Amino acid sequence: MAEATGTNEDRPALKRVLGPKLLLLFIIGDILGTGIYALVGQVAEEVGGAAWLPFLIAFAVAMVTAFSYLELVTKYPAAAGAALYTHKAFGIHFLTFMVTFVVMCSGITSASTASQAFASNLDEGFGLQLGDGGILLIALGFMALVALVNFRGVGDSLKVNVVLTLVELSGLLLVILVGVYAIAGGDADWSRVVAFDTPEDKGVFLAVTSATSLAFFAMVGFEDSVNMAEETHDPRRTFPKIMLTGLTITGIVYVLVAIVSVALVPVGPLAASDTPLVEVVRAGAPGAPADTVLPFISMFAVANTALINMLMASRLLYGMARQAVLPKPLGRVHPGRRTPWVSIVFTTLVSFALISYVSLDSESDVVSALGGTTSLLLLAVFTVVNVAVLVLRRDRVAADHFRAPPGLPVVGAVTSLYLVLPFSGRDTIQYELAGLLIVLGLVLYGITVLLNRRLGVQQKTIDPATLED
Repeated sequence: MAEATGTNEDRPALKRVLGPKLLLLFIIGDILGTGIYALVGQVAEEVGGAAWLPFLIAFAVAMVTAFSYLELVTKYPAAAGAALYTHKAFGIHFLTFMVTFVVMCSGITSASTASQAFASNLDEGFGLQLGDGGILLIALGFMALVALVNFRGVGDSLKVNVVLTLVELSGLLLVILVGVYAIAGGDADWSRVVAFDTPEDKGVFLAVTSATSLAFFAMVGFEDSVNMAEETHDPRRTFPKIMLTGLTITGIVYVLVAIVSVALVPVGPLAASDTPLVEVVRAGAPGAPADTVLPFISMFAVANTALINMLMASRLLYGMARQAVLPKPLGRVHPGRRTPWVSIVFTTLVSFALISYVSLDSESDVVSALGGTTSLLLLAVFTVVNVAVLVLRRDRVAADHFRAPPGLPVVGAVTSLYLVLPFSGRDTIQYELAGLLIVLGLVLYGITVLLNRRLGVQQKTIDPATLED
């Protein structure tokens, strides 16, 4: 492996431009997106009208893990996230690689979920009625378009992020306002909101945990904000209040959307729809133009999710290749665009394979399978992060930092691990997809180790601080 060109101290510091308001919008915008727009119907299918409960539990699990992230980001305010915490806690090169690769894979599965939601909303918005084959082609075409945008290079723009966040939030507020209007007119059926209607092969507890593992996909994103630590003013003081506020706001919005959805639309039609929130708006305000606007707002929201995640995935893959833990060609940069074009192509092809694989499985819902796989991968990472907090409490730092309440990291580790394991009620397809991705990582890692030995290149420990440079 090529020697590092300098120490961390030699690298220029990132510009601190994020104050509390912009950080709050960044966190809310990162959490909002595909999950709630696409999965409320699938969650309702698992538990019936009490679809709000899995979202509430998912919010609680996310909040517990957020406390662990807050302790670590205020203790080590660097832009590296889970890879850094794993590296500092355990110092095991292979474990750091696997955590990094799993985070990268979660970005691909999340973007793939968004592509399916984008295709369904486009079909609904234009009234095309293309069918499953047409939806698949649009989803693949959308991912190709994301790859082109990624290849051209996308500069970070806080103003753009603010606009995207407001658009995403406006769609969910529209659903809530339409719901309030319909409820005021007496059009809601409140009996459905407290009714459990679970599949025959599952009891209430298993159905709730299965739905929670799926609903958790809607809560992911808050963990990405720790990568902004080096660009935040006074992160040790700012992060705790702002991250918890952002999570609370999104949790409240999600629960309200879930309640409104099942109060206005029976579970059957809600679960059968690829655009469930459009059905909610249509039921709450029949004849109003809101149901024609929402598909396009949804498209905008999920497109933003896909682009952010594919940017992250391609840069992490590039970083691992540059550090000689993945094949060197994945680290190539286009001389003109200065973007990691091989990694972009590779991650896009993986997304094509995932979308096609699930689409060809007639028994699987594409959004549910891919979204559930995303939450599966990230919950595995959250288990490691919660354990890392406990290990790193032996590492004393001079600066004051946030400290999670006693016992909370243990609760976070146990609940995250439970939602990863098969007896939580997850669909088999999610383990198939996650297993295939992990095998892919192991094969690439093994090939790289063999090539490094053959070429006499020394294997070095991943430096999390330079993964996304």
